[in-house]
Parts: sequence; structure tokens; C-alpha cells
Amino acid sequence: MIAAALLALAVAFGAFGAHALKEQLSAEMLQTWKTAVDYHFYHALGLLLIGLLSFYMPSPMLKWSSILLVAGVVLFSGSLYAMGLSGIRWLGAITPIGGISFIAGWIVLLLAAWRNLPLR
Repeated sequence: MIAAALLALAVAFGAFGAHALKEQLSAEMLQTWKTAVDYHFYHALGLLLIGLLSFYMPSPMLKWSSILLVAGVVLFSGSLYAMGLSGIRWLGAITPIGGISFIAGWIVLLLAAWRNLPLR
């Protein structure tokens, strides 16, 4: 459910950026907005994948991987969205924390998969 909600929001934010913000933001900030939408999409799709994997590979690590990806969307994409809407540049300092959350989420997924390999 969370993945579906995040995917719907990614579409809405992408459309908002392409239409409502096109004349409001500089080319640089519009590109920043697009980066936020792209990472939002990729990681919401990843969250959907983790949800499907949890039916075939039950592991508490999948929950942590999901939490980290959601935190990454909020911190990485959210900080870029906020920066685009407000023009407050220091919000970009939050973005790397979201990036680290994304990386950690994928590493936790890797470890969960490794632990569940049948022929390890």
C-alpha cells in the first residue's frame, strides 16, 4: 500500500513539476525537481519489489529495507521538493542523508537475500 501511494505521489509530483513549475523554477531547479521525482519513482518501485519478495522470502530484514527506502524517499526526494518549492538552498544538506538511507536499504535487501539463498 505504501509503495502504491508513493508511486501515485511520484506521478503527481512529476506532473506538477512539468506543468505548474515549468515557468516558476530555473532550469537548474527544474532539473533538481526531476532528479527528486526520478529517485522517488525508482525507490517506490523497489519498495513494491520488496513487498512482493516478502511473500516468498519472509525476513525481518525486508521490513528494515522497506523502512530505509521510505526514509530515503522522504529525506532525499522530500528535501529536493522542499528546496524547489521554497528556494531554501540549505535544505539540500538533508539530501545526502536520504541517499545514505537508500544505499543502506539496498544493502539490507542484499543481506536478506544472501541469508535466504538455498545453496549458500
